[in-house]
Amino acid sequence: MTKIIISGGGTGGHVFPAIAIANAIRAKLADADILFIGARGKLEMEKVPAAGYRIEGLTIAGLQRKLSLKNLVFPFKLLSSMFRARKLVSDFGPDVVVGVGGYASGPVLRTAVAMKIPALIQEQNSFPGITNRMLAGKVQKICVAYKGMEKYFPKKKLVLTGNPIRQDLTGLSGKRHEAVDHFGLAENKTTILVIGGSLGAGTINQSVMQCLISGNPGGSVQWLWQCGKYYYEKLREELSHAGISNERGDVKLQAFIDRMDLAYSAADVVISRAGAIAISELCACGKPVILIPSPNVAEDHQTKNAMALVENKAAVMISDKDAKEKLGGSLALLINDAPLQEELKRNIRTMAAPDAADRIASEVLGLIKTVKE
Repeated sequence: MTKIIISGGGTGGHVFPAIAIANAIRAKLADADILFIGARGKLEMEKVPAAGYRIEGLTIAGLQRKLSLKNLVFPFKLLSSMFRARKLVSDFGPDVVVGVGGYASGPVLRTAVAMKIPALIQEQNSFPGITNRMLAGKVQKICVAYKGMEKYFPKKKLVLTGNPIRQDLTGLSGKRHEAVDHFGLAENKTTILVIGGSLGAGTINQSVMQCLISGNPGGSVQWLWQCGKYYYEKLREELSHAGISNERGDVKLQAFIDRMDLAYSAADVVISRAGAIAISELCACGKPVILIPSPNVAEDHQTKNAMALVENKAAVMISDKDAKEKLGGSLALLINDAPLQEELKRNIRTMAAPDAADRIASEVLGLIKTVKE
């Protein structure tokens, strides 16, 4: 039996692509034995079992960029995770290890290359993180989503696959009526979908609240707003104090949206962070989008991701620091400019890679076959 480890996670941007890759592998090799390794307490520990896969957790956590007492325990957590990663990999005996990024990916991939196990990394961003840059010389394949990545990785190892997305986002045609009914929206209003990532985004939430309070962009609009579980209760109170009805009328505030296929189907305009997977999903869905890149990521890679779309006239971008001031006006301009909406939709669709998970699965299985030969 073919055994495969998939490691990484931390946010939906890593977890859902990892599950998409696993599903694509299973579609090609039904009896593949797949084990996930993630970080304890993170999203993957819930979502991976829900998708029908086994998962083991490491105690790994990220190094804080600001001075923090948490950094004092980081070396101990890293060492503990390295030992546990070695035991898990040794006990499972994988034919190949796949890293999708996130806290757990580093220890597991380092273990795999040290044990001479074939390894593949999937780099989602247009500017790679330090862990993948360090691993690049030791793994066999590097699947990337953007052209020009030979600036960071050995060219002979690169495979341009695109980023894997949830399969239900590749067939949105005809779901509009179901979507409107599912969320309790009005058919005849412009729907603005707000997604700050699976954990939410403080600046986006504040900017949307500013729009609601000021009445900008105005017109006949309604909001489907994924705010993140950390912000949900506070925002409910703020909406109530402002006299804005939540979950009834024109604002549907949700901590997390499970049916993203229906959310995208309902949307006329999307406001989003610029994480790599979010952008890949937006390209597949083909909706006009305003991107507000997070400044709280390594090497400002979300701005680089967003610029890849802006340079192709496929999205509008507002900087995080300008969002509260400019979002309402930018929304008003976009909603009232039908030709611009069509241009953005047309251009963003050309950047989609709906078969990325299938391509990556082929590379994973091909790597096993090559090594066995």
